[in-house]
Amino acid sequence: MDKHQVASLLTANHSEFVAYLRRLSDAEFCFAPTDKWSAAQQLDHIVKSVSPVNMAMGLPKFILGWKFGKANRPSKTYDELINKYNRKLLDGGKASARFVPATIGPEQKEKLIIRLIAVVNTLAKRTGAYPEEALDQYILPHPLLGKLTLREMLYFTAHHVSHHKALVEKGLQ
Repeated sequence: MDKHQVASLLTANHSEFVAYLRRLSDAEFCFAPTDKWSAAQQLDHIVKSVSPVNMAMGLPKFILGWKFGKANRPSKTYDELINKYNRKLLDGGKASARFVPATIGPEQKEKLIIRLIAVVNTLAKRTGAYPEEALDQYILPHPLLGKLTLREMLYFTAHHVSHHKALVEKGLQ
């Protein structure tokens, strides 16, 4: 996928998640299956996950290279990255403490949705403005997947929201 396709996928998947959450009643939004997160917590987790990616994409490239290094391999394809993520989840992978959501009430729903939309819109713009080759050159750390190129991190971010939307849907069945 080129940078414009990735930016479109980021926007589309997050928009679908937001539209789904907006259709939930307050009771559905706050309902948490046993030992699982509520839709509200899933939303908080997604905001906490997208925000650092957005911040990193706004840093000068020399800072990214200095802080995290550069890739020593080509970027994985979208499917390869998602398969790696799914394997890690099957092996028991969980969100690290920084990304574990707080308890969220229905009064926070719209505020979190507005924040997510703003962060994703900025991330999509930054992705579209990034040099194509730089997406495969610079890396970021991922708490579960290790070092990812920027392109892989964007693939993950686009998929991650769909994964959590599916978890909400399953929890509300």
